Amino acid sequence: MPLVDIEVIEGVFDDEQKAKMIEKVTDAMVEVEGENMRPVTWVRVKEVRSGHWGIGGNTPSADDIKAMAAG
Repeated sequence: MPLVDIEVIEGVFDDEQKAKMIEKVTDAMVEVEGENMRPVTWVRVKEVRSGHWGIGGNTPSADDIKAMAAG
């Protein structure tokens, strides 16, 4: 039974986006392991509070990440 954790900065993704992550990662696991594993494939989206993780030595906020995604 696979368990996949996805960690994101809190406030960056809405519920619809997180549901899409879960769907797509589940599909990827099933592609590798076979359809029979779908009912026992767990995917968790964990949110980490802004300022509690870093990228390149910096601690970006949710707004910083949204600005990066917007280009």
